[in-house]
Amino acid sequence: MNATMTPHELRQKIRLGQHSGNTSGYSEGYVQCNLVILPVDWAAEFLQFCQQNPKPCPLIAMGQPGEFDLPGMGVDLDIRTDIPRYRLFKDGSLVDEVEDVSAHWRDDLVVFLLGCSFSFEEALLNDGLDVRNISEGVNVPMFRTNIPCKPAGRFSGNTVVSMRPFLPVDAIRAIQICTRFPSVHGAPIHFGDPSQIGIEDINRTDFGDAVSLKAGETPVFWACGVTPQVALEQAKPPFCITHSPGCMLVTDLPNSRLAVM
Repeated sequence: MNATMTPHELRQKIRLGQHSGNTSGYSEGYVQCNLVILPVDWAAEFLQFCQQNPKPCPLIAMGQPGEFDLPGMGVDLDIRTDIPRYRLFKDGSLVDEVEDVSAHWRDDLVVFLLGCSFSFEEALLNDGLDVRNISEGVNVPMFRTNIPCKPAGRFSGNTVVSMRPFLPVDAIRAIQICTRFPSVHGAPIHFGDPSQIGIEDINRTDFGDAVSLKAGETPVFWACGVTPQVALEQAKPPFCITHSPGCMLVTDLPNSRLAVM
């Protein structure tokens, strides 16, 4: 990974097919975003779903119908090409994963960018904490839970969480740090016993990769931007595009703009 690569440089590499993996640890200092793209007649209800569920779905930006460049999010940004991998859904079912959605673009599509926990990982690292998915070079572990979201129109479902293990003293510090970043999921929503939130086996992820838990560590869980994909499965829109878990849009927006001091 390359923490010093600028977001524009990384997006160019992605666009040229030179990077197709997860984006955790890349372009330190800049906001990374989850992606949801829906037809315009589903957009208002999804916007309401985000507003009702700001922890898993913190809205960073929303485009106009047909807009794929999202002015203000990045120089020469093209949402159709600048994410490493996309997921295509039809009637709520995942039908394909691709590295470019230009061929699927339509003038009635609306882009939603949601805050991602990869943005606050930088603050954890700067405080000397070990972010296990970065130190082990894998995608962050993500799990479906039994924590319900607030429904909005046709959208409902349970929260997805990401997990990072810490010693208890470091978990407390991580909570303090992440509380300053409500636009990228903020403080964790659970720590300790995974079964209390419906996770039966911490080594069997629903998305991403498993990481090691060392002696004395406890799992810490953050609301995750993959949550909308579960809501999409329930709502079954005729067509939808999302990011593949761990493969984010890296914007030119500094993380510092999102911090609450």
